[in-house]
Amino acid sequence: MLRSESSKPEYEVFKEALTGFFNLKAANNIKSNILTIIDFSISSVFERMWIIDMNKMEVVHVSLVAHGRNSGDEFADSFSNSPSSYKSSLGFYLTGETYIGKHGLSLYLDGTEPGINDKARERAIVMHGADYVSREFIKQYGRLGRSFGCPSIPMEDHEKIINMLSGRSCIYIHSRDDKYLNSSRMFGMETALEGMSRFNYLSGR
Repeated sequence: MLRSESSKPEYEVFKEALTGFFNLKAANNIKSNILTIIDFSISSVFERMWIIDMNKMEVVHVSLVAHGRNSGDEFADSFSNSPSSYKSSLGFYLTGETYIGKHGLSLYLDGTEPGINDKARERAIVMHGADYVSREFIKQYGRLGRSFGCPSIPMEDHEKIINMLSGRSCIYIHSRDDKYLNSSRMFGMETALEGMSRFNYLSGR
């Protein structure tokens, strides 16, 4: 599904995100039951970020989101964990603390996967608002603007989104990247089932 205007993520992407979410839950790494899915296999002209309230099991917000300038133009097809690559990194993140920077309210991200996204802090990969993430920019240039590797979001919604996601929630950045999918350790079902059981117990399901 390279082009989409869907109110929910593709099933296989959602399944991957759930598996990783519950793996992190089993390790007691997650403090918030908000799960965010970003699908970089979709064109940047479409909304490709979904925020899901896991307690209610419903999508509560859908948004445009930019990828790194060296990951591609309209589509992101190249990823890196290296400093100064200006590329997006795939995989699972935990949201850190908020701060006020040059883009206003911003959100630190901690990559959870060694060799894949664990240099997020070193690379200053954060979630922040940007004027180039807008319908107006798309109308003018045929795609979103691009970041230095950060998942940038619309300025008009950035404070609402960041406040929703802060506090050790889970973000999954997906692409159809076989190297990542085959090397990630976040898709183990046994640990995920343990995390699911803990989640169901704590939420009274």
